[in-house]
Amino acid sequence: MSQDTKVKTTESSPPAPSKARKSLPVLDPSGDYYYWWLNTMVFPVMYNLIILVCRACFPDLQHGYLVAWLVLDYTSDLLYLLDMVVRFHTGFLEQGILVVDKGRISSRYVRTWSFFLDLASLMPTDVVYVRLGPHTPTLRLNRFLRAPRLFEAFDRTETRTAYPNAFRIAKLMLYIFVVIHWNSCLYFALSRYLGFGRDAWVYPDPAQPGFERLRRQYLYSFYFSTLILTTVGDTPPPAREEEYLFMVGDFLLAVMGFATIMGSMSSVIYNMNTADAAFYPDHALVKKYMKLQHVNRKLERRVIDWYQHLQINKKMTNEVAILQHLPERLRAEVAVSVHLSTLSRVQIFQNCEASLLEELVLKLQPQTYSPGEYVCRKGDIGREMYIIREGQLAVVADDGITQYAVLGAGLYFGEISIINIKGNMSGNRRTANIKSLGYSDLFCLSKEDLREVLSEYPQAQTIMEEKGREILLKMNKLDVNAEAAEIALQEATESRLRGLDQQLDDLQTKFARLLAELESSALKIAYRIERLEWQTREWPMPEDLAEADDEGEPEEGTSKDEEGKASQEGPPGPE
Repeated sequence: MSQDTKVKTTESSPPAPSKARKSLPVLDPSGDYYYWWLNTMVFPVMYNLIILVCRACFPDLQHGYLVAWLVLDYTSDLLYLLDMVVRFHTGFLEQGILVVDKGRISSRYVRTWSFFLDLASLMPTDVVYVRLGPHTPTLRLNRFLRAPRLFEAFDRTETRTAYPNAFRIAKLMLYIFVVIHWNSCLYFALSRYLGFGRDAWVYPDPAQPGFERLRRQYLYSFYFSTLILTTVGDTPPPAREEEYLFMVGDFLLAVMGFATIMGSMSSVIYNMNTADAAFYPDHALVKKYMKLQHVNRKLERRVIDWYQHLQINKKMTNEVAILQHLPERLRAEVAVSVHLSTLSRVQIFQNCEASLLEELVLKLQPQTYSPGEYVCRKGDIGREMYIIREGQLAVVADDGITQYAVLGAGLYFGEISIINIKGNMSGNRRTANIKSLGYSDLFCLSKEDLREVLSEYPQAQTIMEEKGREILLKMNKLDVNAEAAEIALQEATESRLRGLDQQLDDLQTKFARLLAELESSALKIAYRIERLEWQTREWPMPEDLAEADDEGEPEEGTSKDEEGKASQEGPPGPE
């Protein structure tokens, strides 16, 4: 094909579209957009659940606001239709990965019961208005089938809200209101069916002054229904069979509702107590223990004040237990976001690797000290270092009154005692008395936890030892000669260890050779035994020899008999 033909073919081809049509994105079922759409669907569902029943049972309400109801009805239908579109564009998880293929999403959705319920809730039952008229809202009762979206929205909100217990109580009160509302509508409809004012149980005759108003009709029915379902007030006795059946059904519903309410409230209270127990230590057991052990009143008062301080100021001392169910990496990120700024202030931890600081953050233990309580005393063995998160601590003399310095938030102490620095004149002993002036919140990092973390980061350990050495030099607490002696001793020990390692390697090599020779000798012996076995298979067996002996003995006996007979006959004589 010539070049001109190629050019013509290219020119004659239709131009590609400049921009592809954008389609609706796929929503993440755990994302924010899907969550807010669920909250939007609460309004049309609640509108149908509450207003439709009310319009069906109170004719004046239906006739008086017909245009508004038609607008709201078809607005909710439009939202129902959009909700189905959203369902066709909501992904799902498969092996932990979000599926965004719209074909697979659609095929999965149409095979679920939710699709059939959504489809049934949108059936155009309103076309019967042409025959029965627009004042028959009961034709739209199929809209109740979209109620599962309401429950899904409530579940999502309960997991996202910062006050789940308050939300549970509000949800329970909403359910109670809906049940009483439905019951009041049914009561008014039953009263209209039986006849208003026929007896004391039904709704009074609307011809009486005040009872003809719509608001009075609804409030009276709601009040009467509340009395029945809560069983807290006297109601007129029923007079007819329908009234008896209605009362029996309401009493059964009241019993079930009372049990549900009590169970839900008990669950909420239990969850609140469980949360308090998880966040704050239980002081009831400690108080009982002190009473049984006859602890003096002053010390008991200090312990109670400490617990009270934690409760009032929302101090948590068991963060590790609270976050223990999170994955390790997620728990580390939460701890880093909360405490990393405090840990990074410590001088010896500055310029360390981020992963090292993340592991150290998980080892921090929060502690709270009361006013006048000693954090450490001079001469104590130092097993941990402290970082001041909040409060003030004083460096005091042995009398506990004279103050040398005051330490505030962001400062730290005791870091030298948890690092084994050669030549440290104070060893691992505390060099000062530290006392809390008020309530102080500290982070504690133990020596064992630091050693465990630094075992994976030898370079960071070297850096931290160098920084600690510089601090000791400034404090004149570093014995250079002792440091040199320890270094020399360490080098000699390391040299001996290297020699022992070399000897161990030589012994291992010799042992390996011996094992190889032993295996070779065992192989040769096995080969020789196998050859002997093959050779011995050609030898006659002892049973065969015995049979041969048995066959040969008669022949020998016969010859001996013949010889005996010949001897008896004697030698032949001369002829």
